[in-house]
This record gives sequence, structure tokens and C-alpha cells, in this order.
Amino acid sequence: MFERFTKDARDVVRGAAVHSERSGSQSVGAEHILLALLDGETGRASLALAALGLAERGESVRRALEAAHRRAGLTRAEADALAGLGIDVSAIVSRVEEVHGVGALSGDRGDKGWWSGRRSFSRGAKDVLERALRAALARRDRHVGDEHILLALTVLPGVPAEILADHGVTYESVTRVLNGQGESQAG
Repeated sequence: MFERFTKDARDVVRGAAVHSERSGSQSVGAEHILLALLDGETGRASLALAALGLAERGESVRRALEAAHRRAGLTRAEADALAGLGIDVSAIVSRVEEVHGVGALSGDRGDKGWWSGRRSFSRGAKDVLERALRAALARRDRHVGDEHILLALTVLPGVPAEILADHGVTYESVTRVLNGQGESQAG
């Protein structure tokens, strides 16, 4: 599948692996793919993110990703659903971090065991790449570009889609920009 990726899309995948390594994660996740997209400067996704006003608000996205990471990758909607059941995720995170240290719920701590030198991709990251391929096929594009990866992130349930939507980046807004139907500033 990787041979069908454009240079910009391959750069996103490589950048995601770098973000994963920097964060100490054992695998590349969808959140690392989002961070790599934010790093891009030349691809269609970068142009779309700039047109939607997200390029200059990358730090806000990074803070939101860090907050989700601290709550073990739960979306705010999931945390709200648990609150409806009387479970206060913030209180649990605070208590666990008080006892075990900041980031204890992130799942990537301590002994990492044997490592082959190559980062694996989480199910979420694999889903993003598979959905990107489907997006390219649906648009009848010959290659998978970084814009298809961005489109995939906007439609798959999870933290990256929630954060993008919070910043006004949705499937519809990205599609509108990619189709040249004007630039709209993200909210």
C-alpha cells in the first residue's frame, strides 16, 4: 500500500513515527499522524489546514492531544458519558497521577521489553491509513496523498477527529477547500 502514497503522504507516515518515538510510545497512533500533518509545509493537507486557519493554531491542537493522552486516550464525549454514569475521569486521572506520576494512564511507561527497531502501527493508525486509501479510491485519485490522510482523520471516531472538529476542521470543510470552493476560516 505504501508504494501508492505520494511523497507528502510518505513524509506524514515517517513524521508520525518520529513523533511516536519522541513521545516514548511503543506504537504509532492516529494522534502521531495528526501531529505529522501539522508539521507539513508543502502538501495539499498543509494548504487545506492553512486555509482553515489551523496552521497557526497547532499548539492548541498539541495541548488538546496531550490532555487526551493524560486521560488514557478517551475523547471528551467518552469522559462525559462516563460522568453520566457517575465516573469522574478527571478525579481518577488526578488520583492515579498522584500515586504513580504524571502520564501514568498513557499506557507507554516503564519496561518496553524487546523492540525490533521498527515502530508498529496501532489499530487506530492502521484505520487512518486504510481509510485514506478508500478516500483516494472514492475520489478516483491514483495515489494516496496527505489530503486523503487528513480526510480519514476527520471521519474516524476518536480523539484526532474530535480535536480537529473542535478547531473547525471537518470532513465537509476540508472537502470544500480541496475542491476549491473557497476558503473558510476554522472557528
